[in-house]
Amino acid sequence: MKPHRGLIHKINRAYIVQGLFISIAALLSVFFAKIVLEENLIKEAIRQEADYFWEKYQSDDSFPLPDTQNLTGYFDVEQLPNDIKKRLPLPQGFYEIAEQHTVVYKSRRNDKDLYLLYFRDQVDSLAIYYGLFPLTLILIFLYTTLWFSYRFSRRMVSPVSWLANQVNSIDFSAKQISPINLDDIPSETDEEIQLLAKSIIHLGERVDRFIERERNFTRDASHELRSPLTVIRIATDMLQAEPSLSAQAMSSLQKIRRAADDMEDLTAAFLLLARESDDALTLETVNVNDILHQEVDRAELFNRVKQLPISVSEQSQLDIHASAKVLSVFLGNLIRNAILYTESGTIQITVTANSVIIEDSGVGMSKEEVDNIFMPYYRAKNANNIGHGVGLTIVKRLSERFNWPLKVNSFPGEGTRIEVFFYFSDQ
Repeated sequence: MKPHRGLIHKINRAYIVQGLFISIAALLSVFFAKIVLEENLIKEAIRQEADYFWEKYQSDDSFPLPDTQNLTGYFDVEQLPNDIKKRLPLPQGFYEIAEQHTVVYKSRRNDKDLYLLYFRDQVDSLAIYYGLFPLTLILIFLYTTLWFSYRFSRRMVSPVSWLANQVNSIDFSAKQISPINLDDIPSETDEEIQLLAKSIIHLGERVDRFIERERNFTRDASHELRSPLTVIRIATDMLQAEPSLSAQAMSSLQKIRRAADDMEDLTAAFLLLARESDDALTLETVNVNDILHQEVDRAELFNRVKQLPISVSEQSQLDIHASAKVLSVFLGNLIRNAILYTESGTIQITVTANSVIIEDSGVGMSKEEVDNIFMPYYRAKNANNIGHGVGLTIVKRLSERFNWPLKVNSFPGEGTRIEVFFYFSDQ
């Protein structure tokens, strides 16, 4: 997922967009002001000039026609410029002569036509000049205001950025993970930011205590759980050396020894899940096919009553870089789960180039049950209290920890198909 930009970047972008909008708004204002000036003010001034002339002319027919730098009046059409003559006759009203940059206004009184020609070049220049000058002042004022606002915003955000960098620099592998020092906080930091920093420090201290308890637990559990298992293995080895034991007793001792080995593997898996780091784990190239055969043999203890046929189809030799113990716990739980939930039928295990498929002909599950099978202590409605609801939870956690995705297909009364994908095989 694409990372989000920081606060400083967002503030910069906001001010740039705001500056662009201000510039566009100012330019559009000048443009529309120019249009209003031309379409309304200038034409209205020309119309009033014509009315004023007709009023004077009616009382004194020697009153001179308008003749200024920008406005000229004509009675005689022969005196009009050629570009205007070409358009005669013209009805009353305003006309634009683009080639001459001229506005023509025709007014008629007492069967006499008055032509007023307004030369707009100079007025347009003045409109642009007097429009750009105040626009420049306005933009300078606005941009100055934006600049100071931007600097103020940067100063306000800088403590947040400092705090984010402090949190980002935390080394979670260190013994203590609360290195934030309030003495280094920027002087302009607000009270809210200081309160947030103190809260993070307090949280770091709590996490430190939690990690210390977790380390103590995993250390003690590793020792205290392994010690009785070691005693069981030694005792079974000594008993197996007795020549007077019957075949049945020897078989029971082998099952005890195998159960002790399983408990040791489970203990290692649980301790692994309790730790954040995998440094204590031995990773090597493991053949999944061999692990599967070992786990099928171990599962015979759960299968001794049902005697379900378990077949392994090896389409490929699958090697992955992983921990043999973790993979044993992972696949063993899936195989034992298939045995527990199958009363009759078969269990088919298939090894492909990058996955392992475990299919059973058991009770099956509905879609709702499939969505919940990895929840702790959850058991399907038709499971009849089989198992404890923990095995698949362990499988799910190991799947997420080592990036071994699971795909589950199941239908009530038709069995369940679970496929494990190993995308990082050495093949």
